[in-house]
Amino acid sequence: MAELGEDLVTAYDGAPLDARYWTSIALGISTSVFDYFDYFVVGFLVAVLAPQWQLTFGQTSLILLSAGVGAILGSLAWGALADRYGRKTLLVAGVTLCALSSGSVSLIPDGAWITFATLRFFVGFGVGAAASVAVPLIVEYTPTRHRTLVTSATVIPVSLGILAASLSAATLLHQIGWRGLAALGFLPLLPALFIGLIMPESVRWLVSRGRDAEARRIVARALRVAPDALPPPPAIATTAKPQSASFAELLREPRRVWLTLIIWFGASTANYGVFLWGPTIVALLMGVSTVEVAHLFVIVSLTGMIGRAIFSVLAPRIGRRRCGEIMGYGIALSLGAAGLFFDRTLFGYPAFVVLLVPAALFFDGGFSNIAPYSAEIFPVRLSARGVGLAQAANGVGKIAGPLCLALIAGTSNLITPKATIDAVTPAFLFLATCGLAIGLAFTLLGVETHGRPLALEGPLPGDSTGTVAVQLGREAEGGVAARPTPS
Repeated sequence: MAELGEDLVTAYDGAPLDARYWTSIALGISTSVFDYFDYFVVGFLVAVLAPQWQLTFGQTSLILLSAGVGAILGSLAWGALADRYGRKTLLVAGVTLCALSSGSVSLIPDGAWITFATLRFFVGFGVGAAASVAVPLIVEYTPTRHRTLVTSATVIPVSLGILAASLSAATLLHQIGWRGLAALGFLPLLPALFIGLIMPESVRWLVSRGRDAEARRIVARALRVAPDALPPPPAIATTAKPQSASFAELLREPRRVWLTLIIWFGASTANYGVFLWGPTIVALLMGVSTVEVAHLFVIVSLTGMIGRAIFSVLAPRIGRRRCGEIMGYGIALSLGAAGLFFDRTLFGYPAFVVLLVPAALFFDGGFSNIAPYSAEIFPVRLSARGVGLAQAANGVGKIAGPLCLALIAGTSNLITPKATIDAVTPAFLFLATCGLAIGLAFTLLGVETHGRPLALEGPLPGDSTGTVAVQLGREAEGGVAARPTPS
C-alpha cells in the first residue's frame, strides 16, 4: 500500500503517462485546434464578404463581436455546470455546438449578415463552453510532477487553428469559395465523438464530489491494480460534501478573481484585436488581396507557435508568475511600437507588418502559460468556474479588441482606407496598455502554482515571490514529491 501513496489522489498522481493518457490529451488538444480554426477563419470570411455584401463598419463589427458575447455566456454557464455535473460530457456538448454553428455559416443566403452574426454567437458559446471544461480536465488529468510542462505544451498546437485558418484562406479560398471555407467548421465533430468514447472523467473532480467508487475504478485502471488495493480518498474530500455551483464562492478569493480577470481581458483583447482586424489593416497598408494577406498571417501564426513553445519550456524553469510578467510587458512594448510606427518602413515593408511578427511571441505565445494557470490557482471544486470566469473575461476581450478599432474609426463608415488607417495608432496603443495591465497584475497579484499539487477544497497558499514553488517544482521533476508550503 505504501508505494501507492497515502490517499487515492496521491496514488493517481503517481500514475504513468501511458497511451490512454496521451490519446486523451491529443483529443483535448484537437478540439481546441478546431475551435480556434472556427473562430479565426471568420476574419478572412469577413474580408471577402464585407465588400460583396456592402457591409458597414458597424455591421462587420457585430459579426465579429457576436462570438465574444456567446463565449462569455457559454463559459460562465458551462463552468458552473462542469463543477457540478462533471467535465467529460459537457466538453463533448460544447465542441459539438461550436462545430454545428460554424459549419452552418456555409448554408446561409447571400447578404444574411444577421444570420451570420447569430451563428457566430453560437460558435463563441461553444468555444467558451469547451474551453471552460477542457482546461481543468487536462490540468486535473496530469500528474503534478509533469503538470507545468505538459499542460503548457498542450496549448502550443492551438495556434495550428489560427495557422490552418490562414493556410486554408490562402490556398483554398479561390478553389472552394467562402462557403467551402466555412463548411470546414463541421470538422470538430470527429474529435467530439472520440472524446465521448475514450477520455475518462477527472479523478480529482470525482473525489471532490464524493464519488469515490468511480474515481477508484479509473485509478485502478491507470495503475493496473485491483480497486481494493488502493488507499482511501483524502480526508478533506470525505468530510466535505459540496453541492453548490455558484460563482459567489469564487469571490472569497478576490485576489485570484482580479488576477484572472485582468490577465484574460488584457491577453484576449490584444490577441483578438490583432488577428481579427489585422488582415484588414495590412491589406489597406500594402494594397494587396486577402489571399496575399493570409500568407503573411501564416508567418505571424507560426511565430505565435514558437512563442508558445518558448513559454512552455520557460515556465518550469522560472515559474508561471515570471512568465506572465514577460508576456505582459512584451505585449506593451511590441504593440505600442507597431501603433506608433505603423506608417514607417522596415526592410522594405510597412513597420506595422514587420512588428506584428515578433509581437506574436508575446500576445499569442504567452497563452501557453496563462491557459493552465487559470485552472491551477483555484481548488478543483471551483476550477471550472475559475476557468469559466477566465473565459468570460476572454470573451469580453474578444469584444473589446475589435470594438476599440471600430469605435475609433466610426461604426457608420463603410470600410475605407482612411477610416481604418486613422484608427491604427490609438487602437494599438490601447492594445499595448492591455499588455501593461497583464504585466502589472502578475507583479502585484500573481501567485506561483508551479510544482504545487492541486487543492481539492481550500485555496492554494498565497505566495509573494514564487521562489519556494519553483524550487518545489524542480524537486518534483527530479522525482521528489512536491508539497505546498504556506507563505
